[in-house]
Amino acid sequence: MGWGRQWPERVPRPEVQQLSDDQKNKILSVLTKGIEESPVLTALFFRARLLRGRFCIETIWQDEKDQLEIQVVGRMTPLTGAKLSLLLETERSKNNWHEIGRGSAKTLIKTIADDTKGTFHGLGLLDKSIKQARKKGLDRLEVVRKEDLHFVYAETGIECSAQETLLHYFGVPIEVVAEPTEWYQYKRKPKIEEVSQDRTKILVSFTAFNLSFGSEFGGTCLYAVVDHEWQAFKIRPNQSGSISEALAWLEKRKWKGW
Repeated sequence: MGWGRQWPERVPRPEVQQLSDDQKNKILSVLTKGIEESPVLTALFFRARLLRGRFCIETIWQDEKDQLEIQVVGRMTPLTGAKLSLLLETERSKNNWHEIGRGSAKTLIKTIADDTKGTFHGLGLLDKSIKQARKKGLDRLEVVRKEDLHFVYAETGIECSAQETLLHYFGVPIEVVAEPTEWYQYKRKPKIEEVSQDRTKILVSFTAFNLSFGSEFGGTCLYAVVDHEWQAFKIRPNQSGSISEALAWLEKRKWKGW
């Protein structure tokens, strides 16, 4: 029955280093600067805050009732050692923290900004491309549409990701490109499926591969200009076959997503 099974010993938590006020302020300053230099982290209202000896990375937003909501997306713990190093972790479930990496404050805030997997936001490629545009004095890079809904940068011919295309070609703001945030957290990859002739409606599928079942799963989101601003709407699976079908479904629901 396995009563005598030897379970592996639990790996002990790294020893936390106590920092001086000067060290804390320097690290917090580096993290804040890294956030300010990232177009994505700035647009998504990331912030760094010192809490009980750790540096928490949080996002702030207002809910439907205009109440302020704060979510801790990661934390950094100073570790003991000859050279000061930080441990970056995310919380998979309540009090279950998973290591992402170790290094300096500058290295770890860059890890967060460069994220393409959805651990923090999934918009790392977009972040880099916006920085490139700003170095040239531009808000957006020029993108050219090819056949079969493929989009490439005009200058280099390099293919754009769906997120890069949404912003640089269509002008969808970062905070709308980041929706649905939970789908990025589920590691779903976006792909543009259909575009309206006036370029104000974009149907995007989000898929991930389930190793357990050996199949793909996901959902569909419609990005559309409504009341003169871009918005993102999750579409019910059986209503997501085309832009026209999704629009008809949304209109019946008074533009309330799935």
